[in-house]
Amino acid sequence: MPVLDIFFILGCLASVLVGVVLGMLGGGGSILSIPILVYLFGIEPVLASAYSLFIVGVTSLVGAVPKYRQQLVNLRTGLVFGLPSILAIFITRSVVVPAIPDILLSVDGWHLTKRMLVLGVFAILMLLASVPLIRGRQDLESNSQRFRYFLLMVEGILIGFLTGLVGAGGGFLIIPALVFLTGLKFKTAVGTSLLIIAVNSLLGFLGDLVNGTHHIQWAFLLLVAALAVGGIFLGNVWAKQVSPIRLKKAFGWLTLVMGLYILSKEIF
Repeated sequence: MPVLDIFFILGCLASVLVGVVLGMLGGGGSILSIPILVYLFGIEPVLASAYSLFIVGVTSLVGAVPKYRQQLVNLRTGLVFGLPSILAIFITRSVVVPAIPDILLSVDGWHLTKRMLVLGVFAILMLLASVPLIRGRQDLESNSQRFRYFLLMVEGILIGFLTGLVGAGGGFLIIPALVFLTGLKFKTAVGTSLLIIAVNSLLGFLGDLVNGTHHIQWAFLLLVAALAVGGIFLGNVWAKQVSPIRLKKAFGWLTLVMGLYILSKEIF
């Protein structure tokens, strides 16, 4: 467990922000959790991806409960999307990630490492996620009520692979997919997304436990998860008081800056 220093204190404060963002936006928690674990707590990226699965999974599950009580969770959609996604996560965590060598490519003294791959892919996802947030669009709407089973399952496999590789829940990809591929209302898509993220993340983490991939520091992990869970309650309250458009734009700019920082630090 990291020593109690300024970075550890900042990491704890930032962990609360993970929950706040999930509570207010219905996604984006893993966008913060990975940089927090790697750069503030000093956790190795592959282990950080496992920790992120647990933290985001627990926090999303807590956030999904009130959404379910408000009938803002569509279980059928969650099942169609979730099953192929879970399968993809298990395959990625148990087969793909362990098979990636520490050094993938060497060119004239420059090495493409496993750390660079994981954080590089994650940074690119951050940049992609920042664009619609910065544009500050209103809640997504779809005029179609068609339930596109095949495309939804393909999207589930893609999200499962990305979640397994970098430990990101993928809420910014899941919500638009649910709206446009199933015709769900935006608020229902947010609630369903939280449930999908929770199940995907926790089962992905369980896969790591079963495979004995990592030595888990439970005291540290439970502390960070508890802080994030506390944050989601704050986020649920503040969501009623803060303009969602301004919040999305601010978070979008933060995501953009963090993504560029990770790329510059790890790749260049």
